[in-house]
Amino acid sequence: MLRQETTPRLAYALLAAVGAACAFLVIEGNPGNMGICGACFLRDTGGALGLFAKGPKIFRPELLGIVFGALVWRMARGQWTGRSGSYAVSRFVLGIWMAIGALVFLGCPFRMLQRLGGGDLNAVVGALGLIVGVGVARWFERRGYNVGKTAPVPMAVGLVGPVTIAVVAGLWCMDWLTGPGPGSAAPPPHAPWMLSLAAAGVAGAILSATGFCAISACRQVWGGPKRAMLLAAVCLVVAYAIVAGSGGNLVFAFDGQPAAHTDHAWNALAMILVGLTGAFAGGCPVRQIVMTGEGNGDAFVTVAGLCVGGALAHTLGLASSGAGTTDGGRYAVMVGIAMVLIYATAIQRSE
Repeated sequence: MLRQETTPRLAYALLAAVGAACAFLVIEGNPGNMGICGACFLRDTGGALGLFAKGPKIFRPELLGIVFGALVWRMARGQWTGRSGSYAVSRFVLGIWMAIGALVFLGCPFRMLQRLGGGDLNAVVGALGLIVGVGVARWFERRGYNVGKTAPVPMAVGLVGPVTIAVVAGLWCMDWLTGPGPGSAAPPPHAPWMLSLAAAGVAGAILSATGFCAISACRQVWGGPKRAMLLAAVCLVVAYAIVAGSGGNLVFAFDGQPAAHTDHAWNALAMILVGLTGAFAGGCPVRQIVMTGEGNGDAFVTVAGLCVGGALAHTLGLASSGAGTTDGGRYAVMVGIAMVLIYATAIQRSE
């Protein structure tokens, strides 16, 4: 559910603003329907850190913006606190599988919403899979599964994640990382750096203020007294579509969509894996990044898992492309679903 500090109507307007900002970043140079994507941008950062040989290698300033937007918002309200201490190893591995599923689909749930707003009908298939995955996870949760509870920790622990991301950003700006730096002749597509940083900073504050999470929005599809998170997701999609349309980026089709493929079964199955892992880990990739800024050390462990998972997806040839999925990616999705379900069953029985 949305945080009580924002009324539903205010949250709808704020999430619409985030959707519009994402579409604007695409118009200004970010990859198609990828104003902000947690899994993709963490994968890109893994490339910049030299975690894989072939693939995107760039530190995305949106990561820094989201983390510090959330951090500044919470500190300004006197609500920032370090938290950690729950099932860190599990969160790390769930993050790995979440990244693999997202890169077989080609986007995290937050990018899926942007793809919907851009008219990518393949994202509709992915959304159905995500909803199924979250629904299965809810079934396990009702029978005892939980990811553990965080507890207050010293401020230094909560700051490890934000400081680490700031250090990586600094190394990138000094051209000390392996990828092409900001002054390179042909960096991967991106909007102007300061624009990305500013837009993501505002988005991070809004996502922290509202508590928005694409996984939580999917939970509300399955019932409950409130639908505010789901309606906020719809507002994000609609606002994205309006701005994308004004920039000529709104095309309703399966074929020819940017960073997307038409292997429908695997779009659905990959997002089932993302739905399972996101629900079991306590949030989608973008939500994990926001919680890192809020001082949640466990979320940063999941973020690290997402970064490693993105690197493995490229190193092992699991990531999809516009041409479709790979044999390795398809096998990985099935293995991931099986392993995650086995893990959840074991946790459920131990509670």
